[in-house]
Amino acid sequence: MTNKNYITPPGFKKLKDELHRLLTDERPKLCEVIAWAAGNGDRSENADYTYGKRRLRQIDGRIRFLTKRLESSEVIDPVLNTSEQVFFGATVTVRDEDGGEKTFTIVGIDEIELPKNRISWISPLAAALLKKQVGDVIEFRSPKGLRELEIVDVKYVSMD
Repeated sequence: MTNKNYITPPGFKKLKDELHRLLTDERPKLCEVIAWAAGNGDRSENADYTYGKRRLRQIDGRIRFLTKRLESSEVIDPVLNTSEQVFFGATVTVRDEDGGEKTFTIVGIDEIELPKNRISWISPLAAALLKKQVGDVIEFRSPKGLRELEIVDVKYVSMD
């Protein structure tokens, strides 16, 4: 695994917003519930206290994860790229052997959305596409075996 955490501006904002929500909303409210539950006496059979402490550990773990992710992030805005080659943030249209076309956007590992065809820059397909350009034929290993795709379009558009 790599130490780089490439991410688009909207992806960075999404992680930052989640961290802010956890720190300013969820965690303080949960701490109030835990304090209230602790005041009810015997903690060994107190479901509110037990659940609250477990949930607090989960939230704290997520806060640590998000903090490290944001610190290691390298924000790259695809709109600023004018290259004809495929790099992070590119929206690439490919054609398979049967003539079918599909468009993918190469994003950070925290931004993967398969229904929107947003794939991680470290995925096998994206790795095969990187540094290629229109007209190039790539080979990559997929769950269906070795596949060939021709690049028919490369563009850099806003991710909003």
